[in-house]
Amino acid sequence: MKDIWAPWRIEYITSPKASSCVFCEAPKNDDPLILAKEQYCFAIMNRFPYTAGHCMVVPYRHVGDLVEMNDDELRQAYGLVQKLVSAIRAAMKAEGFNIGCNIGAVAGAGIADHFHMHVVPRWNGDTNFMPVLGEVGVISEHILKTRDKIARYLA
Repeated sequence: MKDIWAPWRIEYITSPKASSCVFCEAPKNDDPLILAKEQYCFAIMNRFPYTAGHCMVVPYRHVGDLVEMNDDELRQAYGLVQKLVSAIRAAMKAEGFNIGCNIGAVAGAGIADHFHMHVVPRWNGDTNFMPVLGEVGVISEHILKTRDKIARYLA
C-alpha cells in the first residue's frame, strides 16, 4: 500500500458532488481557485494537478470543442494562457510548460463537455522516482498558497 499525506483532500472527499458542470458553476460560486475573470473566459487552478501551479483557461460559455468557440473567446483564452505563463514564470520560476487541451473523452478530457486548456509548469528534474517507481505524483505546496502566488502576478 502507498500512503501520501494530503490533508486538504478531505474537503473534496466529504463535499457534495456537483451534478452540474463544474466549469459553469465555478465562476457563479466564486470558487476560491479562480485566478482571473475576464469577459469571455476565466483562469482557474486545476484541483487535480500534474504539478504545482497547473492551471486551466475556460470559456464561460458551455462549449465542448475548440471549433465551437467564437473569435472573442479564442482570443481571450489564448491571451489568458499567455498571462498565466508569464505569471507562473515570475511566481514559481518555471523552466518550461506543457500547454494543451484534450477534446473529447477518448482524447483524455476528464470534463469532455466543457472545453478547457491546460497550462502545466515544468522544472528540470520534476519527474523523480515517485511517479516512475511508485506511480504516485507529489505536489509540494497547498493549492491555495500556489494560487495566491500566481494571482499576485496577474493583477
